[in-house]
Amino acid sequence: MAAYVIAEVEVTDPEGYKPYTEQVPASIAHYGGRFLVRGGTAEVLEGDWPQRRRVILEFPSMDAARAWWDSPEYEKPKAMRRAASNARLVLLEGFDG
Repeated sequence: MAAYVIAEVEVTDPEGYKPYTEQVPASIAHYGGRFLVRGGTAEVLEGDWPQRRRVILEFPSMDAARAWWDSPEYEKPKAMRRAASNARLVLLEGFDG
């Protein structure tokens, strides 16, 4: 069953964040993941949604997503992201309905 990583990112150092955006796609693809949303325009329909960069990743399974998160391929990009932004990320299991 598919799994999704949803990230809400406040970029605090755009120059420091740029190399992250260049390096992370290969690590995601290596674990069978793909971007469904990568930034872009957001329109608030209801509630309080602060201006943040939002990303949604799809992986083939929870195990694949966790393998990416803990991988040596993502170790360096993860450190870069943490140094250049404040983020909240959640891993969600998909719905097989």
